[in-house]
Formats: sequence, C-alpha cells, structure tokens
Amino acid sequence: MSKILVFGGTGYLGQYVVKASILAGHQTYVYVRPTKSGDIRKLQLLEKFQAMGVTIFQGELDEHQKLVKVLRQVDTVIVTLGVPQYMEQLKIIEAMKEAGNIKRFVPSEFGNEVDRGSPLPPFEAIAEKKRKIRRAAENSGIPYTFVSSNSMGAYFVNFFLHPYDEKNNKVTVYGTGEAKFAFSFEKDVAEYTVEVATDPRTKNGLVICRLPKNVISQLDLISRWEKKTRRTMEKIYISEEEVIKLSQSPSEQDAVAYGILHSIFVKGEQTNFELKENDLDVVKLYPEYKYTTVDEVLDIFMVDPPKPFIASFA
Repeated sequence: MSKILVFGGTGYLGQYVVKASILAGHQTYVYVRPTKSGDIRKLQLLEKFQAMGVTIFQGELDEHQKLVKVLRQVDTVIVTLGVPQYMEQLKIIEAMKEAGNIKRFVPSEFGNEVDRGSPLPPFEAIAEKKRKIRRAAENSGIPYTFVSSNSMGAYFVNFFLHPYDEKNNKVTVYGTGEAKFAFSFEKDVAEYTVEVATDPRTKNGLVICRLPKNVISQLDLISRWEKKTRRTMEKIYISEEEVIKLSQSPSEQDAVAYGILHSIFVKGEQTNFELKENDLDVVKLYPEYKYTTVDEVLDIFMVDPPKPFIASFA
C-alpha cells in the first residue's frame, strides 16, 4: 500500500479521490489551506476525513519547507486543484524535488488531452498552463502519470439537463449536438486515478479515459433522459458561430466556459483523434473494472428525493 497525499482534497473531484484512496487501503493524507472557523462545510468535511483515518496537514503552498517536510512522509502525490491554482503546482514540484522521495506525481488535469486539439483562445490559455505543468513534471526527474479523464459525467448531466428542476423542459444544444464526447463519472475517475498513481505500468505515461459505452453525443444524452423521464425536452440550438462569439465575452469566466463547450461539444476534441502507440487506454489497463455507464449516472439523478451529485461520505 502507498502513502498518498492529495492536494485539493476538499474540492469537487478531490473528495472523490480521497475516498477512493481510503477504500483502496492506502494511507491517505490531505494538504489544505488553514481552515477558517466560519467555513462550516470545510470543517465538517475535514472531520469526516479524520474519522475515516485521513491525516490532515494545513498550510499554504508558499510554505516551502513545510511542504518538503510533509512530502517526506508520503510517496505518492495526487493534485486536484482547480483552474485558478494550476500554476501553483510548480511550487509542489519544487518541494518534491527537494524532498527526493516521491515515487509518483499525478498533476491536476482531469479534462481534455491538452497536447492535442486546437481550442479557442480562452480555453487554450488553460490548456497551455496544463502543458507547462506537464513539461515541468517531465523535466523534474520525478516519476509522473498524466490523466486525461475528459468530461465529468455528473457535472455535465447537471449542467445540461438541470435534472432536479422538474419544471424545466428546455435544454441548450451547442452546435449540431452530434459531436461525440467522452463521459466519465467522477467516482470512476477518482478510482482510476488512484489505481494509475500506484501502477508501475503507468510510470511516465499518459492515461486516457475514453470509456466505450460512454462515448455519446449531446442529442443522445438528451434522448436517454427523455426516455427515462417520459418528457420531451425543447431543444434550443446555439450555432458554432454564436458559441465562438460568446467565447469572446469580456467576462473571463463566460469566455472560458464557451471555449470549453466549443472544444468538447462542437468540435468533438475528446474523441476526434486516435490514441498513439504510447498512450494508455484505461479500459485496457483495467478490463475488470466495471465503470458507471451513462444510463446508470442518469438513474442516480432519477432518485426521489434528489440527492447532491457531489461525493457522499454517508
């Protein structure tokens, strides 16, 4: 068993990764910013982590010597920091280099394969940050694994279909709705990530999550939801030209969002390339793992009363 340290463990995907690490039997550690007394949700989550045997370290990423001290107590590092903190991973890499004992580093990616595709400028800026972290990892001498998990399933079901709004009868379709994208349930992404982080076959490799039963289109996703709910959704189409225009919004958040939507759902950049010889297909690595299908994820959203789609530690 490994000693796994998770950065961003209280975040959306990070919660799943922490739970996956615990369930896999690894000694699990979380490094978080100092918690304020008014942040009840975070405090409660950290209490749950501790009750499950997680060791909590509190500190800033600027505290180099503290980071080095913490890193010398573990052997595997998984980062799930969000977009605003991507470049902060350079501080983690420098601390790992000084610590000198890390056997595997998994940086925060968990989206499109960033060394391929040609996204619009707002999304390209994010992809470029991820590439910089990749190159820093490759040059660090620390064994690494990159994980391209593509579209987070529960997040996008909620974004597209608004399943908990029973009065909602409308759905927005970007482009023609026919481009294929790769759908991965968050729980599966986390469990795959913990597996690849400790698998000698994935050392210095790129793992791609393109699950055969979960390669679908927007129209297919909508159709499946209509069948389950016995409702007909009114489709509102936004053309590629309009999506491009919206990606030029003065709001950085909106510009990035439409850049992502264009890449994934208009251009189909998660599925329009063949895997290279050295790419690692997560399904071929773990054929025995029964990943959650699109229909099974939709079934989760059919539960009444509705439950949150974030990680549950009940």
